[in-house]
Amino acid sequence: MTRPAWRVLVADDQDLVREGFAMILERAGAQVVGQARDGVEAVELAREHRPDVVLMDVRMPRLDGIGATRAVVSEAPGTRVLVLTTFDLDEYVVDAVRAGASGFMLKDARPGDLVHAVDVVARGESMVAPALARRLLERFATHPPGPSPGAAVWDRVSERERAVAVEVARGRSNQEIAAELFLSEATVKTYVSRLFTKLDLGDRVQLVVLAYETGLISVGGADSP
Repeated sequence: MTRPAWRVLVADDQDLVREGFAMILERAGAQVVGQARDGVEAVELAREHRPDVVLMDVRMPRLDGIGATRAVVSEAPGTRVLVLTTFDLDEYVVDAVRAGASGFMLKDARPGDLVHAVDVVARGESMVAPALARRLLERFATHPPGPSPGAAVWDRVSERERAVAVEVARGRSNQEIAAELFLSEATVKTYVSRLFTKLDLGDRVQLVVLAYETGLISVGGADSP
């Protein structure tokens, strides 16, 4: 199946990095409608071109990626943001999701993974890089947020929905979850949709962050009691 020619805006303050991402995406068939050197320019270009996806670096001058994400989501309806981060910037990921990002990837991702992530986000889904999901989980385990009254939120869901949430938080796809829990992919999609509704979440990424913040899963992979 031919991949749609998604319209993408690339925002990164490093010229070589930005142009490299643009080249990778163009070779994959995407249309790069603009390149931004800072957060302010990213917002302006997103407002002007209304791309399908903004590939957004976290650390940029004038306006960082978090503020730029928040502005793009507000001022360019229909445009989704895929945030790029590095292992030493994990603390920004939760803020990016709260700002409205639809996904996050590691900045050193392979070209094919980057193209796949843009494709997933452009289609209206959410992207959580498994490696980054694991890294975030380790960070929460090492520096736990402490007792959170938010943990009671899981009382709203069924045992099976909770199991699905655990697998989503581990960065697994619907296909992988279906195999792990002996369900059909359609059933997994139904459970994920119910989780969004019951927990008042916008997408898969927000579900992952909620699982981390409330201690639903631990580094050993076991869900919390």
